Amino acid sequence: MIGPFRRRRIVPTDPFRPVPSLEAAPPKARPAPTREPAAVVRARAERRLKFTAGCFLAAFMTVGLKMGTIAATDAREPVTTRGAGAAIVNARADIVDRAGRVLATNVDATALYAQPHLMVDPKAAAEGLARIFPDMDPEVWHRRFTSDSRFFWLKPNISPEQQQAVHDLGEPGLLFGRREMRLYPNGPLAAHVLGGYRYGQQDVRAAEIIGIAGIEKVFDDELRDPAREGAPLRLSLDLGVQSAVESVLASGMRLTNAKGAAAIVMDIHSGELIALASLPDFDPNARPRPLLEGDPAEDPLFNRTVQGLYELGSTFKIFASAQSLDLGLTNASTMIDTKPGLRVNRRRIRDFHNYGPELSVTDIIVKSSNIGTTRLALQIGAERQKAFLASLGFFDPSPVELIEARGARPLIPDRWPDIVTATVSYGHGMSASPLHLATGYASLLNGGTRVQPTLLAGRPSEPGPRVVSARTSAESRLMLRKVVTEGTASLAEVPGYYVGGKTGTADKPKHTGGYWEDKTITTFASIFPAHDPEYVLVVTLDEPQVFAAGEERRTAGWTAVPVSAEVTRRIAPLLGVRPDFDPAHEAAAAYLAAAR
Repeated sequence: MIGPFRRRRIVPTDPFRPVPSLEAAPPKARPAPTREPAAVVRARAERRLKFTAGCFLAAFMTVGLKMGTIAATDAREPVTTRGAGAAIVNARADIVDRAGRVLATNVDATALYAQPHLMVDPKAAAEGLARIFPDMDPEVWHRRFTSDSRFFWLKPNISPEQQQAVHDLGEPGLLFGRREMRLYPNGPLAAHVLGGYRYGQQDVRAAEIIGIAGIEKVFDDELRDPAREGAPLRLSLDLGVQSAVESVLASGMRLTNAKGAAAIVMDIHSGELIALASLPDFDPNARPRPLLEGDPAEDPLFNRTVQGLYELGSTFKIFASAQSLDLGLTNASTMIDTKPGLRVNRRRIRDFHNYGPELSVTDIIVKSSNIGTTRLALQIGAERQKAFLASLGFFDPSPVELIEARGARPLIPDRWPDIVTATVSYGHGMSASPLHLATGYASLLNGGTRVQPTLLAGRPSEPGPRVVSARTSAESRLMLRKVVTEGTASLAEVPGYYVGGKTGTADKPKHTGGYWEDKTITTFASIFPAHDPEYVLVVTLDEPQVFAAGEERRTAGWTAVPVSAEVTRRIAPLLGVRPDFDPAHEAAAAYLAAAR
């Protein structure tokens, strides 16, 4: 042993030493095989077959259940145009008139889009689409289909016939998406009130509907509010009255060769707008693009009732006379100097005719004397005149529920010298909309309390602030009645309805500045029945011209007045105003009203 290690002994192996053979070992005893009973073997085999059959049955049931679930759900395209998790709410409440008749609603629609990477023949697809949709340029779309883009919207809404035609092209890259669209079942009727819509967020399964003008814009959030549970928005419009007004107005435009027209029917006590018409109009189902050049008033989207700011001419004279009466400066029979030659700030005031040396306040209105009205206004003074017109709403945009009205502020002179006081008294020198005029007439003639125009039906309304006394209001109604029976609006008479009103003719301003020499804006503002009014009607015509009594006529008495009379004749029965053919009733009612 050396150190801690011990030497191993190596024993050499003999390579010639025999190895024991396995065959030489004695065999071991093996157990005798045992056979299972046949019944046991059969039972085991049956269990295996049943287990296998159960597995196949479960697999088939799983596949069948999945196929049924897929078949029961809406088909969805694999491509989306929005981020994951962004929900699109496309529900939108209906809009109805005061009687519940539908003005706007949602319907199911189909959109068309393309996935170019799935297309077999992009050129044939572009040519086929051009045959179905003539507004599509095949060369433009062929370039787009062969670009690197993987998705294109083609049409937001297509008809079932167009959908079938696209389907018949057999192009797998042209696909359809389900959505809702806004439908205006009455076409252009009340188009400027309803406005229109566009799509907001959208994908191949849904599209967000957003109002872009009119009522649809102002009440966009409310119409899309799920908390409303689909309750419709009820307007003050009457569909039958609106239709009659637009029909007569369109005929009046053709007969007078007018460029445009507007009409308003307002409840004189509540301010509810029963009809609001502007022509030319448009179909909100296919809302056109706005004009970018030229006169804005030539755009069919232009709402003349609220956006049209016009010098409304002699329709303003009733405000000067009413304020003079209310201040106690005059009474209806006070005589006013109307001799020709009146000058204010070196400018001469003229009348259409020479009415003699003096007229009563009533006759100033009946004959429409500029000189007489100027003398009343100068007695009133600039500050009181401005305050009175402001109390009637002429210095602010109309509060009606139209987005277009918010930017239509009346055009008021920066300075208010005597000449402005004079010209404003007979409707020149400041511009306002026909709706401003209708509101002013309603406030002055309903007993003397301010009203707010509204397009909502059934809105709780309380009497507004008083603008004139009840007596002044009644005397003003008598004056307007005499304008029809004795003055410039004789063609406005409608038997049984005792119309009262005032004509107004003003030179038309150029949109670039200045005035046209041979173009006018004519207006007739009326009430009916005059002794106990229920409704205000304002009709305005843009550039009317008729040949009557041997010459060309451009004044309101020959243009706007006959159109207004026909509107009254058509709508009074629809509004439930009973005709009265006994003049004694009118005289008695007028006397009692004036005595209050």
